[in-house]
Amino acid sequence: MLSQLREIVEQVSKVENVNQALDIFVKQTCSAMATECCTVYLANEEMQRLELMATQGLKFKGDKIHIGFEEGLVGLVKRSAEPINLAEASKHPNFKYFKQLGEEVYHSFLGTPIIYRKQVLGVLVVQQKTPRSFSEMEVSFLVTLAAQLAVIVAHAQTQGQWLLNKKKQQSITGVGASSGVAIGEFWWDDTQPQLSEVYPASTLDIDREQEWLALAIESALSDFRKMRKKLDSDINKEALAIFDLFTHLLNDPMLRKDLKAQIQKGDRADWALRQVVESYSNRFARMSDVYLRERAQDIRELGQRLLFFLHNTEQEQHQLEEPIILVVRELTATILAALPKDKLLAVVSIEGAANSHAAILSRALGIPAVMGVSINLKDINGKTGIVDGYSGKVFISPAKSILSEYRALANEESELSKMVNEAIAQPAVTQDGSHIELMLNSGLSADTNIAINQGVDGVGLYRTEFSFLLQHRFPSEEEQIQQYSSVLNAYPDKRVVMRTLDIGGDKPLPYLPIEEDNPFLGWRGIRFTLDHPDIFLIQLRAMMRASKAHNNLSILLPMISGTRELDDALRLIHQAYKEAIKLDPSIVMPEIGIMVEVPSMLYLLPLIADKIDFVSVGTNDLTQYLLAVDRNNSRVADVYESMHPAVVMALKQIQQICAAHNIPVCVCGELAGDPIGALLLIGLGYTTLSMNTANVAKVKYLVRHAKMSQLTELADKAVVQPYGKDIYNMMLDYFEEQGLSGFVRAGKK
Repeated sequence: MLSQLREIVEQVSKVENVNQALDIFVKQTCSAMATECCTVYLANEEMQRLELMATQGLKFKGDKIHIGFEEGLVGLVKRSAEPINLAEASKHPNFKYFKQLGEEVYHSFLGTPIIYRKQVLGVLVVQQKTPRSFSEMEVSFLVTLAAQLAVIVAHAQTQGQWLLNKKKQQSITGVGASSGVAIGEFWWDDTQPQLSEVYPASTLDIDREQEWLALAIESALSDFRKMRKKLDSDINKEALAIFDLFTHLLNDPMLRKDLKAQIQKGDRADWALRQVVESYSNRFARMSDVYLRERAQDIRELGQRLLFFLHNTEQEQHQLEEPIILVVRELTATILAALPKDKLLAVVSIEGAANSHAAILSRALGIPAVMGVSINLKDINGKTGIVDGYSGKVFISPAKSILSEYRALANEESELSKMVNEAIAQPAVTQDGSHIELMLNSGLSADTNIAINQGVDGVGLYRTEFSFLLQHRFPSEEEQIQQYSSVLNAYPDKRVVMRTLDIGGDKPLPYLPIEEDNPFLGWRGIRFTLDHPDIFLIQLRAMMRASKAHNNLSILLPMISGTRELDDALRLIHQAYKEAIKLDPSIVMPEIGIMVEVPSMLYLLPLIADKIDFVSVGTNDLTQYLLAVDRNNSRVADVYESMHPAVVMALKQIQQICAAHNIPVCVCGELAGDPIGALLLIGLGYTTLSMNTANVAKVKYLVRHAKMSQLTELADKAVVQPYGKDIYNMMLDYFEEQGLSGFVRAGKK
């Protein structure tokens, strides 16, 4: 029956018309199971009924047939969410005769729920005239078919098809990438050439193609310089580093060499560009680290911009009369920079993710953004809409009541943003006198303008792996010294925590490919660098030599899971220090810390406390490993809870151990920059938090309006709650009571 299952799914998936696809499905199911009747019902939650969508075998009058959730055997399947197999359906106490369906000729009944992520979307039924119980094999076959059908139905509903509930049509949910609320008209422009639509093409004039490409590269470089200059006064240098990265990539000799080599094979310039860009992009896309995986989009954006200049030397800019909500297939930094900021209310992107450079730029510009939205571009232009960057919801032609509610929220958001940013320079001290240290998570580059980051107390996490991933070889010691110096010199009087190379099976280097079945549990982090002491020593020496001017370096070791790893790493660190002071005796030994993100360290931390100077807690991976949930897997996204009771208890345990052994501890995961998460962590005893620039002002404001005694009381209650939602709701209540609901209210929708 497996071959029949595949054939049914394959035939259905080929058909674009959803109603036609269902007709094929019921006919093929009847044939595969040798039954006389197959029917698909979909649930209308608003009307509390199941609506007949397709049937083979039932004959009825009228246009619509529906069965209430409380009615008959079909309703029972929906309510119980499990299969029902009956030889004589009419003898079951829940049987109900529907005259309009003409079911009197059928005796056998097998119904199974169509379930997608715990939600019963409908019911799949097969019936037969001859009384008989269906075999276990037949039941399992129908259950399997229903599971396949559930995916098809769910996908169709996200595309706006088969939406039986009017309420569900009011909003589409994506991923909130930049907070804020915007109301206006949708506008989209699809005039730019798409890299994905470039097809194989050859050339007889290789020199002409090489010149064509060279001109496009120069035009793109000039364009990036103009955009950077245009935005220089609007946003911080951290976000502007996006354009520096593009410039760096375009000047990279290896990228140019690969492009030229592809043209030399006889390919047209645009086809050569697509092949090289996809090769580079795929390298990043295979990585499990969210931040690095989303660099694949930056590579595609670079390729897209080069394609633009291959086909357009100059293009007339669109003149927008009124501010709009921009809708795009894939949001890019160049799209954002090309439009006047005063004409851009918000951005909605069909593709993309919350940590892309474009998302970072939208946050820096203060523009609400929602990514990963399933939307019909042809139907949206000119319609009024709402973008909720907190919850990730997009409303199309919303009702007056929704509009009124969001207008109030938008006004409140504007006032809130102005209020917190006016006071960003003030220290983060609670109302009862507890000082909280707020650090910066950095990954693009250092902020060379100190005034921009006057609100932070230093860098709590600087990722060093990015420069390794962009090259075709390991960067030299001198190249690394130059990179690290730019970061350390930007914060001469503040601490900078640099994490050693966090690379491995989940983030393979282009010049050192790694194949693993389970990269999350594989050759990554400290395991990789300990297996390559040559690479590790070069990096350690480069860090130490770069820090000689200010002695503000701290070194952080990632993915430590055991004492042996720590001892081996410390031995190499001391070796690197001895080698460094031979070159410059003024170099000072930096403090050494570990990332606590592997659950084994919850038990080992007291035993290695005397070996380290500080601890950084990576809540993202710690949560992932504690709950055995891949945080990048949408199928189990609802299981990943940042405030899961086990996570909260683990965080409390880490803080207590560090306090008992006088070890400074910082939280540098996503939880630290979340308004609710930050206050919960402070209540748990953490006094140092590291976060993205965009979160600093809000967290500072919240700290100044909180009392440590109240936060401690809340945290004490949190560690005894059995459900994560109870912890979250408890914190929400606190925000309401303190008059701080504006920081979280929009996210509750």
